[in-house]
Amino acid sequence: MAELDIGAVSRQSGVRPSTLRYYEDKGLVASIGRRGLRRQYHADVLERLALIAVGRTAGFSLDEIAAMFGSDGRMRIDRKALAARADELDRTILRLRALSKGLRHAAACPAPSHLECPKFRRILRAVQQRGTARATYEAGKSKAPPR
Repeated sequence: MAELDIGAVSRQSGVRPSTLRYYEDKGLVASIGRRGLRRQYHADVLERLALIAVGRTAGFSLDEIAAMFGSDGRMRIDRKALAARADELDRTILRLRALSKGLRHAAACPAPSHLECPKFRRILRAVQQRGTARATYEAGKSKAPPR
C-alpha cells in the first residue's frame, strides 16, 4: 500500500497538518511512522478523512465519529444514529427554508418600514413568544413544525 507524508495527505485531503496531528491525538487517524521529521500515513487515510468530513458536515462530534471506528479500523456506524441525524437535518432544512422565505419577503416588502410589514411583525412576535425555531416555522408557514 502506498505511503503519503503529512504534506501530501494535507494537499490531497484539504485537511491542514495541524488538524491531522489533532485527529491523530484523538485517535481518528494513525500515522505509520516518520521519514525524517515528517509523519507518514497509509494512503487509505484519505478515505478515513473523507468519512470524518462527512460526519462533521452532518453535525457529529469528533467523539461520536471516533466511536464509529472500531479498534480494527473498520466502520461501525449506528444506522439508527444516522437516521436520527437525517431527521434532525430535515427539520433544520425546513426551518432554514422558512427563514429564507421570511427574509426574502422582508427584502422585497413594499412597506415603508419593516416594522410596518405585517409578515415581518409576525416573525418578531413569534421570536419573542416562542423562540427562533418556532418563529421561522410560523413566518414561512412550513409544512411541519419544528420539534
